Amino acid sequence: MGSGADTVFLNGQFMPMHEAKISPMDRGFLFGDGVYEMVPCHNKRLVALELHMARLQNSLDGIGLKLNMCLKDWQNIAQNLMQQHTSDNVGIYFHVSRGADIKRFHAFPADIPPTIFAFAFEIPPAPVANRQLAKPIKVISSEDLRWKRCHIKSTSLLGNVLHFQHGQEAGVNETILYNSQYELTEASSCNVFIVKDNSVYTPPLDKQLLPGITRHILLDLLQKDLNIHMQERVITMQEVHAADEIWLTSSSKEVAAVVELDGKPVGKGEVGPVWQIAQNLFNANKYNY
Repeated sequence: MGSGADTVFLNGQFMPMHEAKISPMDRGFLFGDGVYEMVPCHNKRLVALELHMARLQNSLDGIGLKLNMCLKDWQNIAQNLMQQHTSDNVGIYFHVSRGADIKRFHAFPADIPPTIFAFAFEIPPAPVANRQLAKPIKVISSEDLRWKRCHIKSTSLLGNVLHFQHGQEAGVNETILYNSQYELTEASSCNVFIVKDNSVYTPPLDKQLLPGITRHILLDLLQKDLNIHMQERVITMQEVHAADEIWLTSSSKEVAAVVELDGKPVGKGEVGPVWQIAQNLFNANKYNY
């Protein structure tokens, strides 16, 4: 077995990363035929493992991939990788493909074992809910050109990668996406919330966006806060551009504050007060899910 950041899990065994081998005939390589999940861990504590694994199962069901794994199995893999890593703040990446066949053929092969791969990688410490210390995010917007099953956390991420790269080439952190009706969907690697007049809004779940775990937790927390009006509804890009605050949520970013959209300031162009409430709520409760 490897040590620290060098250890990976592959098909039932822990081993050094350089010893891990996957066939070039694996359908994950040939077709992107697989799904994945990333579970954050801060101070050696996993965040919302059960919710992440439930989403992984939904993704597996969505592509018709049967897997004989239970929550305890995933937990054992995650804890082993987490404990061996040299950092206290890691992401545990799980990757499941349909497996390797003897030929390249589009139809699902019968009776081949799936490929199960996992490793841990260092992520930044959990964000501090302080407006002065928060890392502000700049974004651009673009029409969503990805496939129409974004609710499945597929390893076929080229569409997301191209949108993210668009932002990188524009010198910003992310790309916010909208559909052909000029309605907000999500960002290339995050869900999106907006704040207007101290009310918080986010698009409802459908096949245009991923059911984010941080999104789920934050929605639950905000809906319990009697001082905040929270609503899932269709959001136009006109509303996004007129928002007082914009947030990006993901397992690695938690709640990130956007201060610039398409070269113009969001609200006052600074991290907003409602963001601080949201990040405080998330910090105080994220280990309870």
